Amino acid sequence: MEARCPVCGSTLEVPDDAIPGELIDCNSCGALLEVFNDNGAISLREAGGVLEDWGE
Repeated sequence: MEARCPVCGSTLEVPDDAIPGELIDCNSCGALLEVFNDNGAISLREAGGVLEDWGE
């Protein structure tokens, strides 16, 4: 599935098995992004102080 980077607006490919809390790097701007559930839809937000990367 695709989602937009909230920092630079580029389109990112998010794995279909991504779970809320998983961290993804934006290939365009390098931002660390967190997958979250936005009313049933998977979205991305800047990770901020999140330190867990689920072993990735």
